[in-house]
Amino acid sequence: MLRIRQIALFFILITTFASCAKRGFISGGDQDTLPPVMLRSNPENHSINFNEKVIKIQFDEYIKLKNINQQLIVSPPMETAPDISPMGTPKKELTIKIIDTLKPNTTYSFNFGESITDNNEGNALKQFKYIFSTGSYIDSLKVHGNIREAYKKKPSNFVNVMLYDATNFKDSTVYKEKPLYVTNTLDSLTSFAIENIKEGTYYIIALKDKNNNFKFDPDQDQIAFLKDPITIPTEQTFELNLFKSQEKLKVNRPSQVSENKWYLPYSGDVDQIDLKIKNQNNDVAHAITKLANKDSLQVWFPKMEVDSLLVQLKKGDYEQQFTVRPRKMKAVDTLSVSPAQGGILDFRDVFRLKTSTPFTKIDSTKIFITNKDTVAVPFKIVQQAFLQEISLEFEKKEQDKYNIQLLPEAITDFFGKSNDTLNYKVETKQYTDYGNLVVNLTGAKRFPIIVEVLNSQEEVVASLSTTAETQLRFDVLPPKKYLLRAIYDDNANGKWDTGYFFDRRQPEEVIYYPDEIDVRANWDIDQVFSLSK
Repeated sequence: MLRIRQIALFFILITTFASCAKRGFISGGDQDTLPPVMLRSNPENHSINFNEKVIKIQFDEYIKLKNINQQLIVSPPMETAPDISPMGTPKKELTIKIIDTLKPNTTYSFNFGESITDNNEGNALKQFKYIFSTGSYIDSLKVHGNIREAYKKKPSNFVNVMLYDATNFKDSTVYKEKPLYVTNTLDSLTSFAIENIKEGTYYIIALKDKNNNFKFDPDQDQIAFLKDPITIPTEQTFELNLFKSQEKLKVNRPSQVSENKWYLPYSGDVDQIDLKIKNQNNDVAHAITKLANKDSLQVWFPKMEVDSLLVQLKKGDYEQQFTVRPRKMKAVDTLSVSPAQGGILDFRDVFRLKTSTPFTKIDSTKIFITNKDTVAVPFKIVQQAFLQEISLEFEKKEQDKYNIQLLPEAITDFFGKSNDTLNYKVETKQYTDYGNLVVNLTGAKRFPIIVEVLNSQEEVVASLSTTAETQLRFDVLPPKKYLLRAIYDDNANGKWDTGYFFDRRQPEEVIYYPDEIDVRANWDIDQVFSLSK
């Protein structure tokens, strides 16, 4: 009898523990993947004869606003941006307070992009629009198209696309006035659509607008435009090429960065600029070089105990001058020399040296290159003083090693300082470690054409220009994936030229091969590149 009771007690305990364990697992159900749903708004969406100052929009769940300053597009743009909430604590209601004076007989669109999300999971209500008209009807026409970079393959995001009334459009309008209508490509689109437009004739402009003020600032914005106005309604799809406009030269006030160096910011083209520095009526010796990756010049001059200097600039009909007052600062500009590459020197590469200060003299009798058999290798010196770069060009052979030696005083800089003994070692591979690429052009509309081979960062690895030939060879390319770019070099100057908005000049036409080309070691690739669109 005791045995039976013990067995019964055992099963009761097992059942109890199982029940407790079962109660310990709490299921949260399926994850919420649905965006918020608008229930109602006051005034109603798509209202006409609108004259309110506050709009309230209710949703079926708590919402929050994400990146509202980037995502919200109000068309036409308002001089004073509306107040939007909730900006902090999540609510089920979105409030728009209009501060600006609304234009009569105008359709307004508030496109929230992906800024409205639910509070818990962050599901976005995509491209939600609130639309109203201050007139008796909602304008319903639209225009659409695509944005591409004029020179680069990767498109820009957050590009404003704008319409201006053609009847009163002037060359200065995009610099001074906001557009009638606007949309934005947001963070992942290259296509655009401007909706709720009135019938009429417009100029279409796109801006990579850094300030997001709907006005063209050529110092920092990219622009795209069509030369002629468009008429709406239209079914045409428009393509806009975004580029940095080559504005006329403008130089800003210089700033001192060390005892011997000033930065001189500029916009436009500084080629053949005439710059002078004067101490009273006496010329001051100086050197000018380019600051890498910046729109600034570096102006170098010796240490001087003076109260002020006069900086004078001239190019064509542009003249500017500044009075600067040198300050006592720590001298940090001393000559150092560094190689642009080391280790493996590819057959297409040239051995280059960069100097930290401007060089003024190179003594070739104090530079030596020898191969692995210590045999002297002849070389040619190519100087690019503006870039502070010295190239040593020599014939490279397979599986060879080269020692490059610079004896003291081989390089002398602007301040009279010279190098100490410098030694660099590089070596080459076999030709079979590289691939060869033959590009066959088809559908060329005109010549000359520049064809460029680019790496994944869109840096030029190899380039050839042709005035008639349609087959171009690019030998001994390091094995990797490449891009191909063709440029219609219409002014035959051997490089791509950007446009200039004020003269309505478009940039030179660029075409990319659509896919990457995989160049492999010891392979020959024959690639057709169609230039037809």
